[in-house]
Amino acid sequence: MDEATRRVDELRRTSTEVENHLIDELAAGKISRRDFVRRGTVLGLSLPALSFIASACGGDDDGGEAGPTGGTDTSGGDPVQGGTLRTALITPAGALDPLTVGDEGGLAVLGQSGEYLAWSDDELMLQPRIAESWSPNDDGSVWTFAIRQGVTFHDGTPLTAEDVVATIEYHLGNESNALSALGGVLSAGNTELADETTVQFTLDAPNGNFPYLLSSDNYNLIVLPKTFTGDWESTFVGTGPWTLETYTPEVGVTYVRNPDYWDTGRIPLAERSEVKFYEDEQARVIALQGGEVDIVSNFSVAGGGALLGDPAFTVIELQAAQHRVVHMRVDMEPFTDKRVRQAMALALDRQALVEGLFEGKADLGNDSPFAPVFPSTDPSVAQREQDVEQAKQLLQAAGKGGGFTVILESWQGFEIPDLAVLIQNAAEAIGVTVELQITDDGAYYGDFTYGGSRWLDSPFGITDWGHRGVPNVFLSSALGSEGPWNAPHFRNAGFDQLVTDYVAAFDLDSQRAVAGQIQGLLLDETPAIIPYFYFHLAATKNVEGVEPTGMGHFDLTRAGFVS
Repeated sequence: MDEATRRVDELRRTSTEVENHLIDELAAGKISRRDFVRRGTVLGLSLPALSFIASACGGDDDGGEAGPTGGTDTSGGDPVQGGTLRTALITPAGALDPLTVGDEGGLAVLGQSGEYLAWSDDELMLQPRIAESWSPNDDGSVWTFAIRQGVTFHDGTPLTAEDVVATIEYHLGNESNALSALGGVLSAGNTELADETTVQFTLDAPNGNFPYLLSSDNYNLIVLPKTFTGDWESTFVGTGPWTLETYTPEVGVTYVRNPDYWDTGRIPLAERSEVKFYEDEQARVIALQGGEVDIVSNFSVAGGGALLGDPAFTVIELQAAQHRVVHMRVDMEPFTDKRVRQAMALALDRQALVEGLFEGKADLGNDSPFAPVFPSTDPSVAQREQDVEQAKQLLQAAGKGGGFTVILESWQGFEIPDLAVLIQNAAEAIGVTVELQITDDGAYYGDFTYGGSRWLDSPFGITDWGHRGVPNVFLSSALGSEGPWNAPHFRNAGFDQLVTDYVAAFDLDSQRAVAGQIQGLLLDETPAIIPYFYFHLAATKNVEGVEPTGMGHFDLTRAGFVS
């Protein structure tokens, strides 16, 4: 027995049944090393241990060791200390309130001075932050988090496990957007102190992905002081690497680095960080081109194509789960018959959409939230492809052979208006007339709060969904019978049970098995068309070390200027 095998055996003897099953999956070649590491971080295994086991057990590399995806270093050199980093960010849609933030601009601001129990990075791995470690019980119905000691809020107050309990209960007891992930998962009163440094979560039902729901993926959940009662904008209170200097609504935020940050290895290199708000994407791109900012946290191919291929800029490209949902209300004509919905889905040339709208920087969608980036997605499920003749036959069988007219609603943002026109053209080819009603985001979404948005009444509409590290929220909130953002008004008991089974599954084998059934069911029912999952794009000039995530967060602690 060699030394590596001996050490793996030692680790196995102290590992749980779930952890050993994960190692077995890797050793048997059922999962790649990258997926092994990703899944191991969810279970609370340390990265050093996971990296060692992955190397010792071998297995398919799946494109190399886990690390930043995409991005081309065009400037060269290492980032240096000092200076002020300037970042262009979409203007937050409303007040910077941890309870109500539900947009990329708002979440990105929360994540600069506030911190989460864990950070979901660009590889979908969970990195410990305020939680030092975590572990589940045998079935994943109880999760225990060890809270990091020696962390202080910006006012010098020590962070304790009581602050963590108070933060979670604060969201559970109010109409928080965090409930889109925690609703039906964790009930008020079930977050408790196990001891003075440990928090225990007793869930409503087993959940194999629960740590993601407390991470930066659930962007509202920055840890707050137990004394917090509101008005976060006045202090930007948190424990993070940046502290508030000035904040001007609609204009931006200026931060200074926190010299007392608990993670001494990640005290920011830059002295200051200016986050500048721009309502329009084109304005953000022009600001980078004109030298007003050094970083654009997110841009689209439609609005920032000029940055692609320009050697003056470094483009960071991340495979992600962000997507558009073209919902069809199953309880309203003309979409009450699934054959009509299937026909609309078959009319689209998805590969042409990916090439035309994104220059190839997107994955094909298959009308379910299971993106290719998710390790649990079943890749054996056949991809739906354009078939105009079959679409016409389905319409004929559904009594709609003569066609019909329907209004497609959405908002003026990114590539969405172009997508709407392409849907209109595709529908025309099968005899369906689609009239477009494209408004601004305020008119389409209305009061975008948990379970209370106007777009939910639209019979046929396009909605944008941001990235998540696991598909749980997409499944339960967007498609579940009681989902608060169920725009298709899809109610299917079989689907709900499969989602329950998927959520409870611990290992990737089990998750993929259930995922395949969900993917097949949604292809059959087609309550919505999900044509693609587009990549997250960020850009910098003369700056290296920026770490964006598909969610829209960005970490600037290792970022600095280069010559």
